[in-house]
Amino acid sequence: MSLSTISAKDACPPAGPYSQAIRANGQIFVSGQIPADASANLVEGNIGQKTQVCCDNIKAILTAAGSDVSKIVKVNVFLTDMANFAEMNATYEKFFVHKPARSCVAVHQLPKGVPVEIECIALE
Repeated sequence: MSLSTISAKDACPPAGPYSQAIRANGQIFVSGQIPADASANLVEGNIGQKTQVCCDNIKAILTAAGSDVSKIVKVNVFLTDMANFAEMNATYEKFFVHKPARSCVAVHQLPKGVPVEIECIALE
């Protein structure tokens, strides 16, 4: 099995000792993306806007890996407040039009105090 790291200059850099994504056996495992820009600045706005930034980061990472959003097979969404579910979902459904498998869970808190984080698995 060969592993390779993926790095996208147009996505938020990792906030710790991990890669933006790892390629392994024809799959791309994208680390959790928070609403931060390519300079690691947190983005202001409502939960829909913050969800969009997470999705844009995922798109940039998959593009750098030679894949794309249509090849995502599994998504995990983490919210600090399920009251944000409907607004997050409204943005999510515009981005993930092919409806990959998904989990959405409420968590106590996320890195840097953000309200949403999204990770996924895609095919090459």
